[in-house]
Amino acid sequence: MKFRALQENLRKQLWERIEEGDLTGLRLAEQTGFKQAHISNFLNRKRGLSLEGMDKVLNVQHLSVLDLLDPSEINKRASIVPPGEDEFDNVLLAEARVAATEPLIMSMNVREILKFKKSFLRRLRAEMEGNRDNWERFVLIKLDAREGMSMYPRLLPGATVLIDRHYNSLKPYRKGEFNMYAVLKDGTCTVKYVEVAGNHLILRPHNQAYPIEVMTIEEGETSADYIVGRICYVGIET
Repeated sequence: MKFRALQENLRKQLWERIEEGDLTGLRLAEQTGFKQAHISNFLNRKRGLSLEGMDKVLNVQHLSVLDLLDPSEINKRASIVPPGEDEFDNVLLAEARVAATEPLIMSMNVREILKFKKSFLRRLRAEMEGNRDNWERFVLIKLDAREGMSMYPRLLPGATVLIDRHYNSLKPYRKGEFNMYAVLKDGTCTVKYVEVAGNHLILRPHNQAYPIEVMTIEEGETSADYIVGRICYVGIET
């Protein structure tokens, strides 16, 4: 990211604070010791700030350069795990809530790193609806007892499942077979078969001892907004 882009992001942050009533140009001038016209020209893109000027503004507004960076740019330039240099790729295991809601898996949320053959991952067909390009494609979660037993015998408690988050379509992956999906529910993942009925998602367990669940699709959203991804691999410890 270039210095000019950092300045633009700083402007946006300052304007947000001004619009929310937490800051004024006059107050910022007083805090930094700059003339009010200098601050006004910066906010209105008539001039930039020097490095020293940026430092002053960041300091008085309790901001860090990290607050000005685009998370996707950070991920591109600073992957938390190196790409596999052999025939295997590293895939991250995270909590279900992280897998369901975070496009990029940050290091603080990684519970384990497992290896999968590159040839296997490359063979998996994506089927995206909406914009998922900035989502890290593969992520692993470990199922708790209830989630595992609701899909028994296809799954078991403690099973590790690989989610393809670039497959959020209801299109069958294989003809005549139901896809298993990780679905966003109550801020975390549930693993079920999925159908749509009107403006509702029907979540069906494999184990008939467990209830069918119904979720309302909110106005302006589609089923793809709730589907975290297709379960494309199951690992069960014995």
